[in-house]
Amino acid sequence: MTKTRIILFTGKGGVGKTTISAATALRAAELGYKTLVMSTDPAHSLADALDFPLGPEPTEVAPNLYGQELDIYYSIKKYWGNLRDLIMSVIKWQGVDRMIAEEMAVLPGMEELSAFLWLENFYSSGEYDLIIIDSAPTGETLKHLTLPQVGQWWLTRVLPIQNLATKSFGSMVRMMTGMPLDTGLAELENFYNKLMRIHEIMSDAKISSIRVVLNPERMVIQEALRAYTYLQLYGYPVDAAIVNRIFPAATSEAGFGEYLAAQQRYLAEIEDSFAPLPIFHVPHLQHEVFGLDRLREIVGPLYREQDPRQIFFDQKPYQFSEQKNGYLLTIRLPFLAEEDVSVTHHGDELIIQLKNQRRILFLPKFLVYYQVAETGVEDGELRIRFEKSKTDQGQQ
Repeated sequence: MTKTRIILFTGKGGVGKTTISAATALRAAELGYKTLVMSTDPAHSLADALDFPLGPEPTEVAPNLYGQELDIYYSIKKYWGNLRDLIMSVIKWQGVDRMIAEEMAVLPGMEELSAFLWLENFYSSGEYDLIIIDSAPTGETLKHLTLPQVGQWWLTRVLPIQNLATKSFGSMVRMMTGMPLDTGLAELENFYNKLMRIHEIMSDAKISSIRVVLNPERMVIQEALRAYTYLQLYGYPVDAAIVNRIFPAATSEAGFGEYLAAQQRYLAEIEDSFAPLPIFHVPHLQHEVFGLDRLREIVGPLYREQDPRQIFFDQKPYQFSEQKNGYLLTIRLPFLAEEDVSVTHHGDELIIQLKNQRRILFLPKFLVYYQVAETGVEDGELRIRFEKSKTDQGQQ
């Protein structure tokens, strides 16, 4: 039996994540893998990309290819039924109109968590060889991916008081709402266990990969680099970057010479900044890409002869570790000599100059009050030690 693989596509809004997700799913399906592509983006453009109507449950689009667009109310009813009913009953008991109570019963985070619950169920069932997630824009994706850790932190503080709450307030809640309190709390405990499982699945490089989609544009590149840094920080495996909508060189004849020159600079910056991550290029097409035939036009230049289901990169190019007086950033840079590197720190940017190449890392927000204390090269790794700035230490 083929082990299920998960690939999540992320990137700034408008870079073409949905098109790349759909094209990847189509190639995998045509290679014989039973493939599900699911959209967690509220914009719901996956059906447009496939040119096929989709619903809240998987829909067969073509042989081996299934699509799904998540619906918040359908998902909440499916996965949050008891807890939602309990919340709704309490709100209605306060005299709130039923329709308003239904809206208020959708708590922050429910939609995102529901997407992961679908994923966990599909993975556990082993029904699909490949699950592709067309995610929301980068910021939302990062929030979604940190939900397991956030949810774990919150639930470990809620669940220990479950028995006390049930004993103290269970009868009162049942009288008010007709719903037993322990039913809702039991559902929370079940979600806690699933959250732990989801984090295990998404952080296992043998199971899951995240692919960053971007365009050769300054703001898009910066957001992609920030996302890449944070994904590494939280331990999520990134196995490729996909540069979409690259204009061909012949475009210069049509008066796009200046744009093409900028594009070449940005492509070089992407190569330098994302190395050693594999980088795939997708050309800009002169027509809209929707429907299976046009998606095939994307797949050819994107993956060429490679299997999109494979793991393209399974190493952590850099990682943070906590130390006694600060943090250590370790970056894999084989064959690097210490005299060849210089490091500059400006705000949330860490600029690493390697001879004639420059690499920019966007640092996590918790390092804002830290400064570079020491740099060194050892065993093919650049090690950068951060300590709290003297100004910040003096205020404590």
